Amino acid sequence: MPRLAREQRIQVIRALCEGCSVNSTVRMTGIAKTSILRLLVDMGRVCMNHEDTKLRGLFCETIEADEIWGFNHCKARTLPRATAAPESAGDVWTWYCVDRHSKAILSWVMGDRDSGHAHALMDDLASRIIGRPELFTDALGAYADAVFDAFARTGVDYATIHKVYDNIETALGRQEAICTGCKKRSVFGSPRLERAGTSRIERANLTLRMSQRRWTRKTNAHSKAFANMQAAFALHAAFYNWARPHASLGGKTPAMVLGVANRVWTIGDLVGLLEADERAIIGTEQNKRGLYKPRKKS
Repeated sequence: MPRLAREQRIQVIRALCEGCSVNSTVRMTGIAKTSILRLLVDMGRVCMNHEDTKLRGLFCETIEADEIWGFNHCKARTLPRATAAPESAGDVWTWYCVDRHSKAILSWVMGDRDSGHAHALMDDLASRIIGRPELFTDALGAYADAVFDAFARTGVDYATIHKVYDNIETALGRQEAICTGCKKRSVFGSPRLERAGTSRIERANLTLRMSQRRWTRKTNAHSKAFANMQAAFALHAAFYNWARPHASLGGKTPAMVLGVANRVWTIGDLVGLLEADERAIIGTEQNKRGLYKPRKKS
């Protein structure tokens, strides 16, 4: 099968990074949906490998962590009556951490909202950080043991923020949960409670929901395969960290502020990661599509 041209790849990846759905990208580019999804998975893999290598030995003074809801194939409450639901169908939680100063997405995992994934996130975060950071999360109980185990050697100043919500009628017959206050609590070390908060990662949640159609609320957009959902977030994190300049950072990207990049990347640079990976596996077993059997003549 012929590969997409470089210009076509850049066009597709730019659309996916700017909030277009897969189907709208098909309509805009004329490229087959299967080709776009295959490119998304390949890009997610190389972006994940790139960030796993580069985001190491980081000094981050203040880190915020949170988990954001999404779903694969169908929501958990409709799973009992879903047809042909895959094993990974249902609610999917994306756990991730951001550096308050650079706004960089430092680490992430995807799966259930349980203790196992909390430990996986904190273990990965601790492996990337040097020094003793301040860490702020919401009051989800799974975080405490995970933070304690992951940072037992290096130490951490950890505090939680518990937000209080009240149901307020915003329109006739409609109620919404409105945050009416928050309670801050020191858990480990000596965190500065006056600085405790999760506003940066809440803003990152908004950016994710606006930039990735799979996480947009109150629409019918969603993932139909867990692997595609993981690839979409990996691509989003790489684009956000390396190729999206922030006005509040003086036009720099989070990777530049962290000191792991010296310029603003382009979409072409991200596609270049895939091209370099493809060149590396040419002629290896990974590049073979299987045995070719010529058609028998009648």
